[in-house]
Amino acid sequence: MTSDLDPSTVVVHAGRPERVPNAPLGESPVFSSTYIAGGDRGYGRFGNDAWDAFEQTLGELEGGRGLTFASGMAAAAALLDLVPVGGLVVAPQHAYSGVLGLLDQQVATGRVKLRRVDIADTDQVTAAVAGADLLWVESPTNPAMEVADLPALTAAGRAAGATVVVDNTFATPLLQRPLDFGADVVMHSATKFIAGHSDVVLGAIITANNDLWTALESKRRNLGAVPGPMEAWLGLRGLRTLALRLERAQSNAAFLANRLLGHPRVSRVRYPGLPDDPGHARAKAQMSGFGAILAVELGGDAEGAQRVCESTKLWVHATSLGGVESMLERRRRWPAEVPTIPADLIRLSVGIEHPDDLWSDLKQALKA
Repeated sequence: MTSDLDPSTVVVHAGRPERVPNAPLGESPVFSSTYIAGGDRGYGRFGNDAWDAFEQTLGELEGGRGLTFASGMAAAAALLDLVPVGGLVVAPQHAYSGVLGLLDQQVATGRVKLRRVDIADTDQVTAAVAGADLLWVESPTNPAMEVADLPALTAAGRAAGATVVVDNTFATPLLQRPLDFGADVVMHSATKFIAGHSDVVLGAIITANNDLWTALESKRRNLGAVPGPMEAWLGLRGLRTLALRLERAQSNAAFLANRLLGHPRVSRVRYPGLPDDPGHARAKAQMSGFGAILAVELGGDAEGAQRVCESTKLWVHATSLGGVESMLERRRRWPAEVPTIPADLIRLSVGIEHPDDLWSDLKQALKA
């Protein structure tokens, strides 16, 4: 593909087979664990046509070379495995609880050392990254919606000799390209916005560093953290509509954020698209949109927040995000969520339904 195409076009056309007569328009999943000897495929754990197409598309969108994994956690585990035994990781105090939980496990066994930081506090992160082997960045953060200064943090991390990883799950490559800011690796839970239909578990890594790509591909192969061909194919099929899904979901999120801002039961709305949000100016400078995730707080009323989640009729009370359907949950219902996340915080993943219907359902749930 040519670099002058808009990302909304690239997401549709990248990773396609060569246009020759009778060729299929898109790659098909190849259901085989075994390949005839003499080629470069070797074995089912080493490669698959559906992986190749998915990785090429994501690579073009992010500006690097892609690798697909069995899940977002498999991708995260491969990245953390790059850290030498006893090495230092700097990570956000608020981020996906699965990654933070894995880090805590590795600290408990002496596998790594850990410094937790407020990822939105650039000075704090810059000071903490001295001597680190890996800087883990998530922006916007899950579920606190904090926005990191990506250019400043990647510069600080690389100056300190740390590998800089950015979890780009919330923003997607259509709103933010961390490699352009100097990050070494981008990670996605492709289960979420990338695949977009709540029907597949998938992860991905993209890097422009060939040595890093080779090391991560080796870990995927040797650890067996490979996706099935059908999962990769579903991820690619979902990715084709990302631009349209994100456009509608993001518009809905902005509409709802403004409506919720004026509701008497809501004490705080966390959404970088709001002018008064702490991350607004930073997000506006480094993102091309504000995304489709927001969070609200209900004045300390954790029980009320739980009742809201259990009272919706259209919104799905579920723990995932990034699907075409709108989902919500009180994050502290999970024991693994960090205690600095308010107990009354509700994370909302806004889908592509009609905004008036979504608002009506939220209003009746807040009233209930």
